[in-house]
Amino acid sequence: MNQSVPLALRAGISEEEWAIRCDLAALYRLVAHHRWTDLIYTHISARIPGPEHHFLINRYGVMFHEMRASDLIKIDLDGNVVEEMAESKRVNAAGFTIHSAIHMAREDAAVVIHTHTRAGIAVSAQRQGLLPISQHALKFYGHLAYHDYEGIALDLEERDRLVRDLGQHDAMILRNHGLLVTGRNPAQAFDNIFTLERACDAQIAAQSGGAELVFPPESVRRHTAAQYTRDPNSPTKLLAWEAALRLIENDKPDYRS
Repeated sequence: MNQSVPLALRAGISEEEWAIRCDLAALYRLVAHHRWTDLIYTHISARIPGPEHHFLINRYGVMFHEMRASDLIKIDLDGNVVEEMAESKRVNAAGFTIHSAIHMAREDAAVVIHTHTRAGIAVSAQRQGLLPISQHALKFYGHLAYHDYEGIALDLEERDRLVRDLGQHDAMILRNHGLLVTGRNPAQAFDNIFTLERACDAQIAAQSGGAELVFPPESVRRHTAAQYTRDPNSPTKLLAWEAALRLIENDKPDYRS
């Protein structure tokens, strides 16, 4: 455990939870590094193993590029803060609605990432959604959910519809809103958001050229999607995650503090 963490804080956090906090803080820093942020809005969460179904989310008001493990707030599925040492107990209400919905319904969704990027919002506003025109997009061919916009996600009743629309997929486009992905671990979640963001970027760039788009045949689309899902535990995701962490290794303050 990082020794720069106050003793009072370290006393109430297990080694396992601290490791999850460090990985989650790293995800926030990487989202900032790739310029996928929307000021203090959007959110990333991670479940704490155990029967309580607690999860971590950002302390509202902290910028993603300055997020630390100690800035994360542990809450339950009712939105209650469950740690006495939290510096602030304020979390994003819309973030709670979206993330609690997924964590309640999907035991495999250990990490949930939600973004509001220019390309992601642009694709979310297109009737056809993500087009199968790039290798990145084909990762999600037949494996991408859509959820219609209902306004700012403050209504807890929307949780049922979010869960219904996501189903067993690991990626979803929130219409007129942005993107959402899940992962069994930080490496998988980061791979999913990186690929989906890149696919949206490519689509908007291709459309802006004004030329006719080339669509691979259906057989190629399905083949490529199957290639992506052939080995869900591929070590390349971990290699990419470890490489990505080097991008933020020297950031100050240390995300592991």
